Formats: sequence, structure tokens, C-alpha cells
Amino acid sequence: MPDISQLEQALGVTFLNKDTLRQALVHRSYLNEHPDFPLGHNERLEFLGDAVVELVVTEFLYHNYENPEGDLTNWRASLVNADMMAGICETYGVDDFMLLSRGESKDAKSKARRYILANAFEAIIGAIYIDRGWEESKQFILRSVISKLPEILEHRLYIDPKSRFQEAAQEHVGVTPSYRVLSEEGPDHAKKFQVGIYLEKDLIAVGTGMSKQEAQVAAAAEAVKVKGW
Repeated sequence: MPDISQLEQALGVTFLNKDTLRQALVHRSYLNEHPDFPLGHNERLEFLGDAVVELVVTEFLYHNYENPEGDLTNWRASLVNADMMAGICETYGVDDFMLLSRGESKDAKSKARRYILANAFEAIIGAIYIDRGWEESKQFILRSVISKLPEILEHRLYIDPKSRFQEAAQEHVGVTPSYRVLSEEGPDHAKKFQVGIYLEKDLIAVGTGMSKQEAQVAAAAEAVKVKGW
């Protein structure tokens, strides 16, 4: 495992008990292969960190915006969803410090790996709270999570991709997008769908997913990029 002080430096947090941070990086699968490892897995810290980040974000939005509850709820969801958490985790290089089973270590690009990273980020927040207290965790969340809010608001990322592309398509070309399944592969319990998004007869983008809905969302997100809307 790389020197934990490198991760502390990246996070901007110095831990009094380094093992608290180390435990935030232990995935359950690692302990299956290393039953004698002295630390537990990170799920309890993740449980705590989830509550801390939600409260800090909620408090910030409440005190800084007069918008109705529905807006604030959507903005908060955009800040604390798994994709956002995983992305922030990647910027800190947390993946290099994770303790995973051999199987999970090989699966670096999967959706499951992004969930592992998202959960690890919440566990790190839980570890900061346990080790350094409320104020330190709050400052970390302000600079790592809430700093993303201006981009979310500017690009309306709080609106789901399907709704965002439909609104833009109707505004720019007066057309409602349609979706078409282009292919299905794999067994029934693990199907992979490829879906195209169309404006009338024109194929704009393609998305893949483990369900038709997931593939449609991926296609719509790609279409937003393709069109620059």
C-alpha cells in the first residue's frame, strides 16, 4: 500500500490516527482474502460519512439560496450522487490507495468500481469526522463537494439527461427525441442494451446500459455533448 501521507496531502487533511483513514480504504472483498488484516472494512464509516456530507450540503444550500425545497433537493442530489462522489474520489487519486480483492482490483473501469469509489469517498468523510471533528469535515466537504455547485447550476446538471435533451431539442429544433434499441446481448440476468437517440430520422448518439432506461440516459447524456446544448 502506498504511503498514506501522500493521500493525506492530496486530501488536505492530517489524521491524528492514520488507521482511521486506512480503514476508510478497506473494501469488504479485501478482508475475504486477508482475514487476518487488523482493520475492519469501511462500511460503518461510509454510513457515517453519508449522513455528514448530506447535512453539510443541506445546511449550505439552506443558508445560501432562497429557492424552494424542490430546487434545493435536486441540487443536493446532483452533488451527492454516486457518479459525483466517484469522480471527486478519482481527482484525489484514492483508487491507488484502496484495498480490494484481486478480482475487484482488475475491474477498474466497471460501474461497480465507481460505486466502490463513491462509497470510499463517503467513508473518508466519516473518517475525517471521527478523527478531526465536525468543522474539519465541513471544510473538506465545502472544498471538495460544494465547489462543484457553480458548474452544476451553470450547465443545469441537476436535470436528468433525458429531460435536459428533450427540453433543448424542443427549444432548438422543435422536435421531441425518440429512442430505439439497437442491440441486446448477454444472458437474461446480465443483458447489455445499446440504445440510439434520434431527432426524427437522424441518429444523434448511442448509449449502453444494463437496462433500456440506463442506456437511454447514457444516450441522452452523450447527445447533449454532441449537440453542445
